[in-house]
Amino acid sequence: MTDHLTIVDHPLVQHKLSLMRDRETPTAVFRQLLREISQLLAYEITRELDMTTRAIETPMQAMDAPVLDGKKLALISILRAGNGLLDGVLELIPSARVGFVGLYRDEETLQPVEYYFKVPTELEDRLVIALDPMLATGNSSAAAVTRLKEAGARNIRFLCLLAAPEGVARMAEAHPDVPIVTAALDHKLNDIGYIVPGLGDAGDRMFGTK
Repeated sequence: MTDHLTIVDHPLVQHKLSLMRDRETPTAVFRQLLREISQLLAYEITRELDMTTRAIETPMQAMDAPVLDGKKLALISILRAGNGLLDGVLELIPSARVGFVGLYRDEETLQPVEYYFKVPTELEDRLVIALDPMLATGNSSAAAVTRLKEAGARNIRFLCLLAAPEGVARMAEAHPDVPIVTAALDHKLNDIGYIVPGLGDAGDRMFGTK
Protein backbone atom coordinates (compact mmCIF):
# COMPACT_ATOMS: atom_id res chain seq x y z
CA MET A 1 0.00 0.00 0.00
CA THR A 2 1.24 3.49 -0.91
CA ASP A 3 -0.24 6.98 -0.85
CA HIS A 4 -1.12 6.46 -4.52
CA LEU A 5 -2.51 2.91 -4.27
CA THR A 6 -4.75 1.36 -1.60
CA ILE A 7 -5.51 -2.37 -1.77
CA VAL A 8 -8.63 -3.26 0.21
CA ASP A 9 -7.75 -6.60 1.80
CA HIS A 10 -10.95 -7.00 3.83
CA PRO A 11 -11.94 -10.70 3.97
CA LEU A 12 -15.36 -10.10 2.40
CA VAL A 13 -13.79 -8.20 -0.49
CA GLN A 14 -11.25 -10.94 -1.14
CA HIS A 15 -13.83 -13.73 -0.89
CA LYS A 16 -16.23 -12.06 -3.31
CA LEU A 17 -13.37 -11.28 -5.70
CA SER A 18 -12.35 -14.96 -5.75
CA LEU A 19 -15.90 -15.93 -6.68
CA MET A 20 -15.83 -13.36 -9.50
CA ARG A 21 -12.53 -14.69 -10.82
CA ASP A 22 -13.96 -18.22 -11.18
CA ARG A 23 -14.77 -18.83 -14.85
CA GLU A 24 -17.77 -20.96 -13.83
CA THR A 25 -19.51 -18.07 -12.05
CA PRO A 26 -22.62 -17.21 -14.15
CA THR A 27 -23.42 -13.73 -15.41
CA ALA A 28 -26.22 -13.01 -12.92
CA VAL A 29 -24.06 -14.00 -9.95
CA PHE A 30 -21.07 -12.07 -11.32
CA ARG A 31 -23.22 -8.95 -11.64
CA GLN A 32 -24.54 -9.28 -8.08
CA LEU A 33 -21.05 -9.84 -6.67
CA LEU A 34 -19.78 -6.76 -8.49
CA ARG A 35 -22.59 -4.70 -6.98
CA GLU A 36 -21.76 -6.00 -3.50
CA ILE A 37 -18.00 -5.57 -3.75
CA SER A 38 -18.39 -2.06 -5.15
CA GLN A 39 -20.14 -0.99 -1.96
CA LEU A 40 -17.31 -2.35 0.17
CA LEU A 41 -14.73 -0.55 -1.99
CA ALA A 42 -16.82 2.64 -1.89
CA TYR A 43 -16.72 2.51 1.91
CA GLU A 44 -12.92 2.71 1.71
CA ILE A 45 -12.66 5.40 -0.98
CA THR A 46 -15.08 7.71 0.88
CA ARG A 47 -13.37 7.25 4.25
CA GLU A 48 -12.02 10.84 4.34
CA LEU A 49 -15.00 12.82 3.09
CA ASP A 50 -15.31 16.33 4.51
CA MET A 51 -17.71 16.60 7.43
CA THR A 52 -19.60 19.35 9.22
CA THR A 53 -22.36 19.39 11.83
CA ARG A 54 -26.06 20.21 11.72
CA ALA A 55 -28.40 20.94 14.61
CA ILE A 56 -31.06 18.22 14.93
CA GLU A 57 -33.53 16.98 17.53
CA THR A 58 -33.30 13.34 18.55
CA PRO A 59 -36.21 11.81 20.49
CA MET A 60 -34.16 12.57 23.60
CA GLN A 61 -32.54 15.98 23.09
CA ALA A 62 -31.00 18.50 20.70
CA MET A 63 -27.52 17.83 19.33
CA ASP A 64 -25.04 18.92 16.70
CA ALA A 65 -24.89 15.85 14.45
CA PRO A 66 -22.15 15.05 11.91
CA VAL A 67 -23.17 15.26 8.25
CA LEU A 68 -21.35 15.39 4.94
CA ASP A 69 -20.05 18.82 3.92
CA GLY A 70 -19.89 20.51 0.52
CA LYS A 71 -21.55 19.75 -2.81
CA LYS A 72 -22.81 16.27 -3.67
CA LEU A 73 -19.96 14.12 -4.94
CA ALA A 74 -19.82 12.99 -8.57
CA LEU A 75 -19.58 9.38 -9.70
CA ILE A 76 -18.16 8.98 -13.20
CA SER A 77 -18.65 5.64 -14.92
CA ILE A 78 -16.07 4.79 -17.57
CA LEU A 79 -18.28 2.93 -20.03
CA ARG A 80 -19.32 0.29 -20.33
CA ALA A 81 -17.97 -1.84 -17.51
CA GLY A 82 -17.92 1.08 -15.06
CA ASN A 83 -21.70 0.80 -14.82
CA GLY A 84 -21.32 -2.39 -12.79
CA LEU A 85 -19.47 -0.48 -10.07
CA LEU A 86 -21.79 2.52 -10.43
CA ASP A 87 -24.92 0.59 -9.46
CA GLY A 88 -23.48 -0.54 -6.15
CA VAL A 89 -21.89 2.78 -5.21
CA LEU A 90 -25.15 4.62 -5.98
CA GLU A 91 -26.98 2.40 -3.51
CA LEU A 92 -24.52 3.58 -0.86
CA ILE A 93 -24.53 7.24 -1.98
CA PRO A 94 -27.92 7.76 -3.69
CA SER A 95 -27.64 11.57 -3.76
CA ALA A 96 -24.45 11.55 -5.83
CA ARG A 97 -24.39 13.19 -9.25
CA VAL A 98 -23.54 10.82 -12.12
CA GLY A 99 -21.55 11.22 -15.31
CA PHE A 100 -20.25 8.99 -18.09
CA VAL A 101 -17.07 8.79 -20.14
CA GLY A 102 -17.34 6.51 -23.17
CA LEU A 103 -14.03 5.00 -24.21
CA TYR A 104 -13.12 1.87 -26.12
CA ARG A 105 -9.70 0.34 -26.55
CA ASP A 106 -8.28 0.02 -30.04
CA GLU A 107 -7.32 -3.65 -30.05
CA GLU A 108 -4.25 -3.04 -32.23
CA THR A 109 -2.74 0.03 -30.56
CA LEU A 110 -4.32 -0.53 -27.10
CA GLN A 111 -4.98 3.23 -27.08
CA PRO A 112 -8.33 4.68 -25.93
CA VAL A 113 -10.82 6.21 -28.35
CA GLU A 114 -13.50 8.51 -26.89
CA TYR A 115 -17.09 8.28 -28.16
CA TYR A 116 -19.14 9.88 -25.35
CA PHE A 117 -18.67 12.43 -22.56
CA LYS A 118 -21.40 13.74 -20.26
CA VAL A 119 -20.61 14.84 -16.69
CA PRO A 120 -22.23 16.91 -13.91
CA THR A 121 -21.67 20.64 -13.57
CA GLU A 122 -19.34 22.30 -11.05
CA LEU A 123 -16.87 19.40 -10.95
CA GLU A 124 -14.30 21.77 -9.47
CA ASP A 125 -16.36 21.88 -6.25
CA ARG A 126 -17.05 18.15 -5.99
CA LEU A 127 -15.18 15.03 -5.00
CA VAL A 128 -15.09 13.05 -8.25
CA ILE A 129 -14.84 9.25 -8.16
CA ALA A 130 -14.01 7.60 -11.48
CA LEU A 131 -15.23 4.01 -11.77
CA ASP A 132 -13.80 1.25 -13.96
CA PRO A 133 -13.48 -2.40 -12.86
CA MET A 134 -10.17 -3.06 -14.64
CA LEU A 135 -7.04 -0.90 -14.49
CA ALA A 136 -5.05 -2.77 -17.17
CA THR A 137 -2.75 -0.72 -19.41
CA GLY A 138 -4.02 2.42 -17.71
CA ASN A 139 -4.34 4.23 -21.02
CA SER A 140 -8.14 4.50 -20.97
CA SER A 141 -8.19 5.38 -17.29
CA ALA A 142 -5.56 8.09 -17.72
CA ALA A 143 -7.42 9.49 -20.73
CA ALA A 144 -10.69 9.56 -18.78
CA VAL A 145 -9.08 11.38 -15.85
CA THR A 146 -7.50 13.88 -18.26
CA ARG A 147 -10.96 14.66 -19.69
CA LEU A 148 -12.38 15.07 -16.17
CA LYS A 149 -9.62 17.54 -15.32
CA GLU A 150 -10.35 19.42 -18.55
CA ALA A 151 -13.98 19.62 -17.38
CA GLY A 152 -12.83 21.25 -14.13
CA ALA A 153 -12.38 18.36 -11.70
CA ARG A 154 -9.64 18.97 -9.14
CA ASN A 155 -10.29 16.33 -6.48
CA ILE A 156 -10.41 12.94 -8.23
CA ARG A 157 -10.17 9.38 -6.91
CA PHE A 158 -10.11 6.21 -9.00
CA LEU A 159 -12.01 3.07 -7.98
CA CYS A 160 -11.35 -0.27 -9.67
CA LEU A 161 -11.84 -3.94 -8.93
CA LEU A 162 -8.50 -5.18 -10.28
CA ALA A 163 -5.27 -3.42 -11.18
CA ALA A 164 -2.14 -4.46 -13.05
CA PRO A 165 1.30 -3.02 -12.16
CA GLU A 166 1.51 -1.49 -15.63
CA GLY A 167 -1.78 0.36 -15.15
CA VAL A 168 -0.86 1.63 -11.71
CA ALA A 169 2.47 2.91 -13.06
CA ARG A 170 0.75 4.60 -16.02
CA MET A 171 -1.74 6.37 -13.75
CA ALA A 172 0.99 7.41 -11.31
CA GLU A 173 2.95 8.91 -14.20
CA ALA A 174 0.00 10.71 -15.81
CA HIS A 175 -1.95 11.64 -12.66
CA PRO A 176 0.14 11.35 -9.48
CA ASP A 177 -2.51 13.40 -7.65
CA VAL A 178 -5.24 10.75 -8.17
CA PRO A 179 -5.38 8.01 -5.49
CA ILE A 180 -6.37 4.51 -6.61
CA VAL A 181 -8.46 2.13 -4.51
CA THR A 182 -8.67 -1.50 -5.67
CA ALA A 183 -9.41 -4.99 -4.38
CA ALA A 184 -6.22 -6.56 -5.79
CA LEU A 185 -2.98 -5.80 -7.60
CA ASP A 186 -2.49 -8.73 -10.00
CA HIS A 187 0.75 -10.04 -11.51
CA LYS A 188 0.95 -8.52 -15.00
CA LEU A 189 -0.66 -7.92 -18.38
CA ASN A 190 -0.58 -10.57 -21.08
CA ASP A 191 0.45 -9.85 -24.67
CA ILE A 192 -3.01 -8.54 -25.59
CA GLY A 193 -3.33 -6.23 -22.59
CA TYR A 194 -5.50 -8.34 -20.29
CA ILE A 195 -4.83 -8.61 -16.55
CA VAL A 196 -3.35 -11.95 -15.38
CA PRO A 197 -4.62 -13.90 -13.48
CA GLY A 198 -7.51 -11.42 -13.67
CA LEU A 199 -11.09 -12.44 -14.35
CA GLY A 200 -11.41 -12.01 -18.10
CA ASP A 201 -13.29 -9.12 -19.66
CA ALA A 202 -15.39 -7.53 -16.91
CA GLY A 203 -17.90 -6.04 -19.37
CA ASP A 204 -18.43 -9.33 -21.19
CA ARG A 205 -18.89 -11.23 -17.95
CA MET A 206 -21.23 -8.60 -16.53
CA PHE A 207 -23.46 -8.30 -19.60
CA GLY A 208 -23.13 -11.85 -20.98
CA THR A 209 -21.52 -10.73 -24.24
CA LYS A 210 -18.45 -11.91 -26.12
